[in-house]
Amino acid sequence: MLLAGFAAAAFSLAALAPLRAQDVAPDAEDTLNIPDNIKMLGQNDPNNRRATAVVNGQVITGTDVDQRLALVLAANDQEISAEEKQRLKMQVLRNLIDESLQIQAAQQQKIEIEQAEIDQTYAGVAAQNFRNDVSAMDAYLKKIGSSAGSMKRQIHGELAWQRLLRRDVQPFVNVSEEEVNELLARLKASRGTDEFRLGEIYLSATPDNKVAVFENAKKIIDQLRSGGSFVAYARQYSEASTAAVGGDLGWIRLAQLPAELGTVAKDMNPGQLVGPVEIPGGFSILYLIDKRQVLMADPRDALLSLMQFSLRFAPGTTEDQAKPKIADFSTAVQQIRGCGEAQEAAARIGAEVVANDQIRARSLPAPLQDALLQLQVGQSTPPFGSVEEGVRMLMLCGRDDPQTADGPTFDQLMTQLEDERVGKRAQRYLRDLRRDAIIEYN
Repeated sequence: MLLAGFAAAAFSLAALAPLRAQDVAPDAEDTLNIPDNIKMLGQNDPNNRRATAVVNGQVITGTDVDQRLALVLAANDQEISAEEKQRLKMQVLRNLIDESLQIQAAQQQKIEIEQAEIDQTYAGVAAQNFRNDVSAMDAYLKKIGSSAGSMKRQIHGELAWQRLLRRDVQPFVNVSEEEVNELLARLKASRGTDEFRLGEIYLSATPDNKVAVFENAKKIIDQLRSGGSFVAYARQYSEASTAAVGGDLGWIRLAQLPAELGTVAKDMNPGQLVGPVEIPGGFSILYLIDKRQVLMADPRDALLSLMQFSLRFAPGTTEDQAKPKIADFSTAVQQIRGCGEAQEAAARIGAEVVANDQIRARSLPAPLQDALLQLQVGQSTPPFGSVEEGVRMLMLCGRDDPQTADGPTFDQLMTQLEDERVGKRAQRYLRDLRRDAIIEYN
């Protein structure tokens, strides 16, 4: 939750330029000239991995690693194995090394991030997750074994890198008007065709490590299916430039994907996870976030006005004890004659009521989307929730249906193409920083 809170959101427009789902291309030839049959002259002990490092003189401590790891673990709904935890720890160390290189590169170019800006972004995360209560987020981070300092360091790294790219990379990325106009024409020609919003975790592989990478990808999928956050895992593991936005590829058409991914994606349903899918240069894990038709109105874009009725139970209430109360609650809400008498009826049945007049159907969980879009004004959904967290029902008070979609503007497409090219150059920039770095492992 928190890891993705301050990341820049991916554009929700169709990225119409032909793209690969990954930005790391396989080597054209083996320039290292390594023979097929080699003899190892020393042992590779996987247990002898130090979780601390000095990057160009800057120390990354074991505490730094542990506190950042805690953020990743907090994004998982279930316990992970000791083996998986160790693997995550090594990935976190690699991420901290990259973060250090990014901050150092910005500082060398006289780019400094003021503490006030870091604090403001941190407060923004608290606003999204803790209702503007910064102290509550501080306490949460401490409870999970992390700290405000760890998150602020990550914010510092992201702000510094974005500022550096904006100054030293973005001005040298050019997108012509002809390219954008061509994309707009292709968009209009594709009206009514399906487009997909996909998340991807890309892992590069060579013939030598292909089996190991495949096994690693399967472990990641197991963690995701056990409740792990796709966004958090994409940020930690994906080697594509979209890792910074949780692997979100934005809205794309199947023709824009490598054939291997397009074949798989066309049969996916929203919320489905597939992989690992072998593609040139490695493996991809795909997650279908959403699906729609190009330039067509989607009922899920309807703007809804809702009343939420909530029934809470005393601690220790069992399922059997709650069932008759839930049945009575459901019957009482269904008998309410529209939202006009919601407040009075809620007080009568002992329920809490909250109104929201500006919510997109698309933003709700899929089961609720389906239920609400079938309702008439004044009708209610079936009850949902749990004894522990409370049972709720939603009443539809109004609905503004979407008009035919206009699609992205010229400027939006221009910006999207520029961002894509900046991302690719940023990846090359970071590879150069790694190559030139002096790193000591303790």
